[in-house]
Amino acid sequence: MTRVAIIDDHAIVREGLKRALESHNHEVVAEAATLAEARAQIAHSNPEVIVVDLNLPDGSGFDLITWARGISKSLGIVVLTLNDTDAHVIAAMSAGASAYILKSAPLLELLAAIDHSVKSPQSFTAHGLSVALANKERKFGLTSREFDVLALLPSGASTKAIAADLFLSSATIKTHLVSIFRKLEVTNRTAAVGKARKHNLISE
Repeated sequence: MTRVAIIDDHAIVREGLKRALESHNHEVVAEAATLAEARAQIAHSNPEVIVVDLNLPDGSGFDLITWARGISKSLGIVVLTLNDTDAHVIAAMSAGASAYILKSAPLLELLAAIDHSVKSPQSFTAHGLSVALANKERKFGLTSREFDVLALLPSGASTKAIAADLFLSSATIKTHLVSIFRKLEVTNRTAAVGKARKHNLISE
């Protein structure tokens, strides 16, 4: 029996998921509707897997994924969302998720994703992942590391903070930023974020 925490701001979604999962030999040990609640519940209930929506009232599911992966390498992290874009899939993978499932998917796909996340929490699976990666690489010739840097720009993080998040030096981040600006044909961070969002390189 897998210990699962459900993070979604809609009570009816949480209740439906709880019934479905418990009918398939999973134990729902925690529920949360917000980012703050989720952090507290995860720390208190010690689940093996979290199922998280990306849209939370007090923050992004990406923030929770990054935080959760930071405190546990063995935690299964399954994204369950309505957001069906390459940018969201790539961002979830970069944040440390184990799987990405759409809310329109059959229950069996969610169950399979949970099983995968338990067995291989640090490997990522998503429907259409290969296409998303191919599309990503074609756009503007950005490298995977440049995408990592670009994904952190909307937060307003400083060069030093981005360097710390990616375990790189500030000088290396500055070099990546120069390259990103050149490839996107922009001159500053705000313009880079705007263009990246326009072309679905990063999530809103």
